[in-house]
Amino acid sequence: MTSDLATLQWYVDAALAKLLARADELVDAGGDELLCRRPDVEGANSVYALVVHCCGVMERWGGESIAGRSIHRDRAAEFTATGTIGQLEEIVAAQRRRWVTDLADYEAGAPPRGPDGWEEGDPEPITQGFIALHVIEELFQHLGHVDLTVDLLLGH
Repeated sequence: MTSDLATLQWYVDAALAKLLARADELVDAGGDELLCRRPDVEGANSVYALVVHCCGVMERWGGESIAGRSIHRDRAAEFTATGTIGQLEEIVAAQRRRWVTDLADYEAGAPPRGPDGWEEGDPEPITQGFIALHVIEELFQHLGHVDLTVDLLLGH
């Protein structure tokens, strides 16, 4: 199965827009402090951290696996990141620009240009299209986490 670049980009943009809309909702209700607050649930993350993590996912899979460029990622730090809504919007915008650049030579059926990160027993063959769909899967999975986090923090 392959996906064309325009369709992939539409889904990535939709996920990023929804993530930022939920972040804005928290800021409107309680400022940047609420954006960085973890709900009182074991293992939960703040909305800020989840969105930063989504950018890390895009960097890892789009930048390293699809584009084949060397990246530096501190995955653990993504989950402790804090900041303002303005900073988060800048992080997301910068990552979106890198994603577009990383996928400039995207070939859905071609093998990844960098490490694919898959293990024995994972579906074969691993292609750039498969990896791009994995990024979309991760973005929407974490959008669900963000939705739950916002609801918990706002008492819905």
